[in-house]
Amino acid sequence: MLSPRDGKVIASVDEAGPEDVDRAVRAARLAFDEGPWPRLPARERASFLFRLADLVEASAEELARTISLEMGKPLRDSLGIEVPAVVKTFRWYAELADKVSGEVTQSSASALALVTREPAGVVAAVVPWNFPLTMATWKLAPALITGCTVVLKPAEQSPLSALLLADLASKAGLPAGVLTVVNGPGPVTARALGLHPGVDVVTFTGSTSVGREFLRYSADSNLKRVWLELGGKSPNIVFPDAYDLDAAADTAAWGIFFNSGEMCTAASRLLVHRDIADDFVARVVSRAAAYFPGDPLDPATRMGPLVSAAHRSSVLARVSEAVSGGARLLTGGRPCLHDTGGWYLEPTILDRVDPSMPIARSEVFGPVLSVLTFSTTAEALSLAGDTPYGLAAAVWTRDLATAHHVSRSLKAGTVWVNCYEEGDLTVPFGGAKLSGHGRDKSVHALDKFTDLKTTWLAFP
Repeated sequence: MLSPRDGKVIASVDEAGPEDVDRAVRAARLAFDEGPWPRLPARERASFLFRLADLVEASAEELARTISLEMGKPLRDSLGIEVPAVVKTFRWYAELADKVSGEVTQSSASALALVTREPAGVVAAVVPWNFPLTMATWKLAPALITGCTVVLKPAEQSPLSALLLADLASKAGLPAGVLTVVNGPGPVTARALGLHPGVDVVTFTGSTSVGREFLRYSADSNLKRVWLELGGKSPNIVFPDAYDLDAAADTAAWGIFFNSGEMCTAASRLLVHRDIADDFVARVVSRAAAYFPGDPLDPATRMGPLVSAAHRSSVLARVSEAVSGGARLLTGGRPCLHDTGGWYLEPTILDRVDPSMPIARSEVFGPVLSVLTFSTTAEALSLAGDTPYGLAAAVWTRDLATAHHVSRSLKAGTVWVNCYEEGDLTVPFGGAKLSGHGRDKSVHALDKFTDLKTTWLAFP
């Protein structure tokens, strides 16, 4: 595998074919059907997650550096955001483990009805490269505390951090077969997991096109449940009465350039009121320079390279297509740092974007901001909804009625008001429309990995 930092080989990783996947699934099945894990008291399962969290925290620098080398995330974010998120997630679900209970329904005097949550079985977790450990942990932690066993398939661009995490899980004492990592390309390794009759649940974060494939795999195999967290084209809507236009501009720039724009929730569409459009867009453009890319291992770097040469070429093609279609390039749009050998791209802002352009409707997954303007709230809502995705959105206004009306009207799994990307593990994360279904984070994530069982006890 090549590092996006300099294009050099950093490791060789074996690819798991169908036979390897079968062995992993059979090990997970054995651990679920005959092993201790699903039968342990919830508090004992939690103790393993607490130990794993401690080990991750102690290995933070190694994990962070690995993430930065394999997918290009700036070290300041790997160490300051991603690894702490992993630790918090394991601890949060460990604390939750024995707090989730069943139900006793109101029945007759001659019967007792119990509703219990049962672990669903073997889970295949297929996760992306942009937040390789955060996305993995959002799935691993709730699946494990319910008593499921997991086969984790990281993206082929970022396998190393997942292998390190699995090693730490082993050191934490996780029983054999409870967590297995299989590496390989999606069309081979992920496909084998999707089609395997021994997998009960697939939880996937990635592109909409691959999400469709998992639904087909389910239909062609054992009708396993498939939970999908897919792409986005999030609108960031700025009204003239926003509390602080400078703060809104800071956030607009951060929302598209953080993680090189390689985020499903990236604030990739700036919808700004015409009365303030020229001034506000100028403020955002002035902030783009602060995100000029650099070496991800440099603690001062705020934006690193894109994950691969092929992905950078795809992003550049989208920008070129938009400019050819009439969009105006305000800044960026060019590869840079050619001497490094890495895949760096300038932070890019386009205005005069027509809502019908592909750049306004399709996920680019790069540091490319599309600017659209509106005059009325109704027009803003129409523009915001004119995309097949429904993952996230933001509204900037000091008017409570506008904030409430717009946020309730948007078809999105998360709406931020006067902020962006805020939240914690108490709230669910997921989308609507082509952004998928099911939720990561919060107690609601347990729904993906549990079955509700009714036990009706009659007393004749």
